[in-house]
Amino acid sequence: MKNKKTIVLIIILIILILVAAGILVYKNVIEKKVPTVNDNLQEDSNVTEEEPLVVPEKKVQIYSGTDRPIAVMIDNHSGAWPQANLNKAYIVYEIVVEGGETRLMAVFKGQNLEKIGPVRSSRHYFLDYALENDAIYVHHGWSPQAQSDIPKLGVNNINGIQESSKNFWRVKDKSAPHNLFTNTQAILEIAQRKGYKTTSEKESILNYVADEFDLSEKYETTTDENVENTTTKIETLDATTVTIPHSQLQTVKYEYNAETKTYTRYARGKLQKDYITGDPVTTKNIIITKCNNYTLTTDTEGKGRQGLNNIGTFDGYYITNGKAIPIKCTKSARNTQTVYKDLDGNEIEVNDGNTFINICPVDAKVKIEGNASV
Repeated sequence: MKNKKTIVLIIILIILILVAAGILVYKNVIEKKVPTVNDNLQEDSNVTEEEPLVVPEKKVQIYSGTDRPIAVMIDNHSGAWPQANLNKAYIVYEIVVEGGETRLMAVFKGQNLEKIGPVRSSRHYFLDYALENDAIYVHHGWSPQAQSDIPKLGVNNINGIQESSKNFWRVKDKSAPHNLFTNTQAILEIAQRKGYKTTSEKESILNYVADEFDLSEKYETTTDENVENTTTKIETLDATTVTIPHSQLQTVKYEYNAETKTYTRYARGKLQKDYITGDPVTTKNIIITKCNNYTLTTDTEGKGRQGLNNIGTFDGYYITNGKAIPIKCTKSARNTQTVYKDLDGNEIEVNDGNTFINICPVDAKVKIEGNASV
């Protein structure tokens, strides 16, 4: 009897052990399938968050760095064509000189160019635009007015007449005086010798933007009748052909290429090409300023030299990507920067690229047309 009781107790104990073991196994399985809050926190703490993708800021390319600009007077007589490296200038100014000719001033920044020219003599109103660009001003000779104004205005100039033929030389495939060239290395060496600074922190006169745009996108008027304050409507013109008569002698035409989004330059009916590469002269932007030139009564040499009424506010146009808008061009003093504004009074935004600034008479019959040329 005693042995039977012992056997029963042993069986009961075995059953209890098996039940306990089953409960432990079941609990362990459930805990593995359903993680606790702490487990989730622990797992989350081991996950590394991905770094956000950083897109580099797009920056203006045409005007960057601290290299001081270099402004070079460029001969624009037909005997000087083709000229070297106009496409490398960030701005080229074109203004009437005596005899109805125009002269160019090409402004370079941060360029290393083996040949620039043909270089020609200074005219005093070009000094205003060298000053507003904080540029080292390069020329070969000068008018009496320019010779007088250069020291008065404190212009850092380099006169090729006073320099060696190593730095200013003549080529044999053009006739004098339309065959004189220089380069950026020579200009910088002379500038250092003269004690001119070769760096500049001055901002560009143009309000460049890095993101490409069309003027028709910038100047739109809302058609929503519920909007009380709409913007002033600024008409955008189709501008695939732009014709600028500077004088009876010199007419410039620009033809738009929709594939490259640039304008090809013609003068007196001839395609303008680069002297070195043979490539067409092109520009991203065109600015027209309409202010009068006049014949100087103080020109004692009787050569019909010109003056320019360029202080004040003048009508003009900004042209880019096949479109144009009317603008106002304001210059308050000879050494201050010209400000270009739309008809709402806002400074215009300029596409990143080179610019030709054509300064022509008020009564010039400028034509802006929409005939495509690709």
